[in-house]
Amino acid sequence: MWKEQNNQLVRTFEFGDFSEAFAFMTRVAILAEKHNHHPEWTNVYNKLEIKLSTHDAGNVITEKDRKLAKAIDELL
Repeated sequence: MWKEQNNQLVRTFEFGDFSEAFAFMTRVAILAEKHNHHPEWTNVYNKLEIKLSTHDAGNVITEKDRKLAKAIDELL
């Protein structure tokens, strides 16, 4: 579930291992390019945290973030 924190949509994903997490990150990267909207993220072993906000709108949540979050959810 995405949460709104500090003007960002935030979600943490947990996978079976690093390879699964990295494969998911690769799929998200392709989506981000298609949406021309790129996440802030961190990855440690099997955990991935994604943060979305729109920098050119003043670092707030916009429809671009909601659309990318929905597309990311559809990858699962």
